[in-house]
Amino acid sequence: MVTQKLVISETQIQECVSRLASLISADYKDQPLLVVGALNGSFIFLSDLIRSMELPIQVDFIRLSSYDESTQSSGSVRLHHGVRTPVKGKNVLVVEDIVDTGFTAEFIRHYFEEQGAASVRICSLLDKPIRRLTSVTVDYVGFEVPDQFLVGYGLDYNQQFRELRALYTLEGVPQNP
Repeated sequence: MVTQKLVISETQIQECVSRLASLISADYKDQPLLVVGALNGSFIFLSDLIRSMELPIQVDFIRLSSYDESTQSSGSVRLHHGVRTPVKGKNVLVVEDIVDTGFTAEFIRHYFEEQGAASVRICSLLDKPIRRLTSVTVDYVGFEVPDQFLVGYGLDYNQQFRELRALYTLEGVPQNP
């Protein structure tokens, strides 16, 4: 039987979103910004974040995968859908749900640099530095979390639990189904 254990509450998440939006708004001060969500996990965080920013923004999405149906990263990043918005000369803020090994964030940063972005920064709701296997910089971090598999607020396990308003660990889930 799968049970959920609360790790980060809805209130804590919303306070974090406000803090990050303020920092980003101050850093870009009325500069146009292309905000790119890494699908699927970031869409709820991105939605709340951009509504709290006070900037002229465009929004686009990129779809990558490294997890499939497992709770462990495969280590191989696959691009399924790139952005449609022209990137050259723009400030790009990539919004991630979580950075752990760093492979996906590193891939995304290089992807936008190769397209000629003026700047590329990464904002992640969650950061698991203990799992880092590459030296990628996360410019804006919501919460640093221990090495636990989390669901809720857009994060899933096998395409379930994204709708939860807070973040939870799951107990009773096989580590490598």
